[in-house]
Amino acid sequence: MQLVILDRDGVINQDSDDYIKFVDEFIPLPGSLAAIARLNRAGYTVAVATNQSGVGRGLFDLATLGAMHDKLARLLLEEDGRVDRVFYCPHSPNDACDCRKPLPGLLQQIAVHYKASLANVPVIGDSLRDLEAARAVGARPILVRTGKGQRTLAAGKGLEDVPVYDDLAAVVDDLVSPS
Repeated sequence: MQLVILDRDGVINQDSDDYIKFVDEFIPLPGSLAAIARLNRAGYTVAVATNQSGVGRGLFDLATLGAMHDKLARLLLEEDGRVDRVFYCPHSPNDACDCRKPLPGLLQQIAVHYKASLANVPVIGDSLRDLEAARAVGARPILVRTGKGQRTLAAGKGLEDVPVYDDLAAVVDDLVSPS
């Protein structure tokens, strides 16, 4: 199985420092849905690993989060694409969980679910915490400039040997192109 793991906010959909709290705020980034469909056609299993501390902070509930992911699934169907499964951390930073990125718990859940090693599996994110979680499980961190990606680049730390792409579509170009 070829697995790829995507962060959600800032990679698939627009991000906001005020959180994506409502279904109508879940707006796909240009080209992201088509990129996921291209991964599917190339034989990749696509999983999402996303921190959703807005749940733990009381900004929205699990039903709303589920509705956002239902919207993602519906929009992807229009592109003949799909996300196999969304793994999320609903905890706030103060909850001391092990699933909130940069900790590796969420990615470890993915490894257990798929009964797969994450060694060299692409993990595509827009923040340092995505990259750190990927490194912690031996996956291959990839940064996109969308979402908080430009801010992450400007900070300049933790980016050693991390490829940087304009957006998800550009990463997918490299992943699915013949070697």
